[in-house]
Amino acid sequence: MTDDEQNIIYWEEIRKGNKQALFDLYNNTYFHLVRFGLKITANDELVKDCVTQLFFQLWDKHARLNEVKQVRAYLFTSLRRSLIDKLVYFSKTDAAIHKLTEKELIEELPYEEIIIRVQHDEELKQKLHKAIEQLTPKQRELIRLMFFEGYTYEQVAATTEQSIKTAYNTIYNAIKILRKVLK
Repeated sequence: MTDDEQNIIYWEEIRKGNKQALFDLYNNTYFHLVRFGLKITANDELVKDCVTQLFFQLWDKHARLNEVKQVRAYLFTSLRRSLIDKLVYFSKTDAAIHKLTEKELIEELPYEEIIIRVQHDEELKQKLHKAIEQLTPKQRELIRLMFFEGYTYEQVAATTEQSIKTAYNTIYNAIKILRKVLK
């Protein structure tokens, strides 16, 4: 029996949910897939990761797999697409990082500007602290839950045993007070 015929048998068994057939197909094609992937990119870790991910994806959708007569060709095509997607993603990410780094080098702040910004941040913190002190304990609690704990209005209402409308109104009024004090 040829490798191609054996791969078809493994494929059909995978479609039926046979996990051992997945391992057998993996063992039978891994070397060929890695060698093929290295023709696309010299990044051997990326190739190995994509091959492994390919088999995880096969297992995840094993019940929905179609009948395939050229299993190796299917795997090569899937690996090629995966590698190209990853390489495009990495090149876009690298370009964004490079652009950000260039911008930071161009816009490096003088020491005095950094001190001014830190002082300004401290002033804002003090103003915010004073503004929060103007709120009622209930308003402070709801603001804390909403903006510092990341709760939704529904979660705030459930936590404080209020209706959603009451929580919304309390937070709205608290924000109005904060805006007025911070101006």
